[in-house]
Amino acid sequence: MHSPPIDISSLLNPQLYDRSTVTLHCLSTFPIVVKTNKKTAIMIVRMKENLLVVSAESDQERESLVSWGSGADGYVFRLTLQDAQTFRLTAVGPEAEACREPINVTSRSSDPAIQLISNFASTPFELNGQRYGSVEAFWQGLKYPNVSKRQEIALLFGKEAMLAGSHANKSDTFEYAGQTIRVGTADHWQLMTMACRAKFSQHEEARSALLATGERPLMHRTRNDSRTIPGVIMADIWMRIRYQLRHTN
Repeated sequence: MHSPPIDISSLLNPQLYDRSTVTLHCLSTFPIVVKTNKKTAIMIVRMKENLLVVSAESDQERESLVSWGSGADGYVFRLTLQDAQTFRLTAVGPEAEACREPINVTSRSSDPAIQLISNFASTPFELNGQRYGSVEAFWQGLKYPNVSKRQEIALLFGKEAMLAGSHANKSDTFEYAGQTIRVGTADHWQLMTMACRAKFSQHEEARSALLATGERPLMHRTRNDSRTIPGVIMADIWMRIRYQLRHTN
């Protein structure tokens, strides 16, 4: 004998499995009352450990189920035991955001928006009176003491910008704005922060792409990590700028 119907009309957006079934991964069977857009339908719920399945059988039930679940396909839910007869499922958000899955920011990302965040991206900006085609061009130009060589590199982007610094003589220090900077130090990284801040403040698409990553952790993992600015430092710079942009706009 089935238990009495349970009203869970307050549950938010189940995960749509197909046009007849909602499944929640978080078999006994019992009827369930679903109220959607002033319509009422009785569906079948099957439960076992870490799994809740809601099935529709009639056309009316399918219509209610699709309306109820399609808006949150792939969402994560929080289950709260309200009392001895009721539990509630509350949508936390899309899985990647709710679980704060890290985003690897590289120029090779399959997502064009993530590519815009990377240093290789063509995101023109101005810094200290000089126009740059990318953050990478700024960074590689620092390897050259000659101002004209830095200007020659300044408008490059992508792999061309990266390779532009490969012919520079190796040095433990360089000059910028009248100061001597030691390579791979906090002062060196501060220049990267300055360039990135200029990029994201001046380039609207890049700024929107960075803010669209929400609260998800950013990382920068490449085949060969940089010795002068490790990926963990680069990712931290992006996240700090993201925080500043979000709380100053």
